[in-house]
Amino acid sequence: MALIREKDGKRLHIKSKLMGESLMGKDLLNNLNVAPQRKLFPDVNIMKVGGQSISDRGAKALPQVVAEIGANRDKHKMLVTTGGGTRSRHIYSLGMELGMPTGMMGKFGSAISEQNALMVATLLSQWGGIQIGSDQILELSLYYDQKAIPVIPAMPPYDLFSIPSKNGRIPNLRTDSGTIILADLIGAKNCIFIKDEKGLFTDDPKKNPDAVFIPKISAEELIEKDLPDLAIERVCLTILQDSEVVNSIQIINGLEEGNITRALNGEHVGTIIYSEKK
Repeated sequence: MALIREKDGKRLHIKSKLMGESLMGKDLLNNLNVAPQRKLFPDVNIMKVGGQSISDRGAKALPQVVAEIGANRDKHKMLVTTGGGTRSRHIYSLGMELGMPTGMMGKFGSAISEQNALMVATLLSQWGGIQIGSDQILELSLYYDQKAIPVIPAMPPYDLFSIPSKNGRIPNLRTDSGTIILADLIGAKNCIFIKDEKGLFTDDPKKNPDAVFIPKISAEELIEKDLPDLAIERVCLTILQDSEVVNSIQIINGLEEGNITRALNGEHVGTIIYSEKK
């Protein structure tokens, strides 16, 4: 590859299409010639086990969810992510009272998500459950060769570098968005959120009995509706819109036996949120 020195003789460049560019110009970014995004693991299903909705229920929910995931090991490649749940909300409350910056709050959230990953991986041991870290994602093929089910904390590893939040310093990018970011990275086959409700409603059905179930909706429409409550982090909608390889996500009730299996098989069993840009 040719080396080119600027006319003033100061900087030496490697000749390329982005040579000397700042990467800030709109025209440059909008007109880049980019190859279609490669799907690294297109046969892998990402499933998030909800923290507050599943893990925090303990023996009343987690064993049956884990057992159904394990029962699908021989038919589906799965990457399980874990949320933080009530304990993350507790540490966030303490952090805000004590004036902690958003980066520290992100570190707190990661620790709780990791605790739940360890718990879920341990419960999955008889089916090959194993906890992994973000630095082991590219080793997924090795785990699947051993018939393992990798489990990873869903909190994106920004930790101390979490982007400052507008509202209370709780990180905007938490375990839901971390799951979709991971699905985008590997080009996942399915992205499934296992919760304790049928799917998405117009409001929190636990608090509002008049909340209406939404079986299918686009991310664009959901953003426009600006509902008072969502079953997933709002930033997930823009991540879904921007992804080249994740066309939709599905929110299901993992407490109903068979729903996880049906969702893995590609069936519509909860709420599907899709991107109209695809």
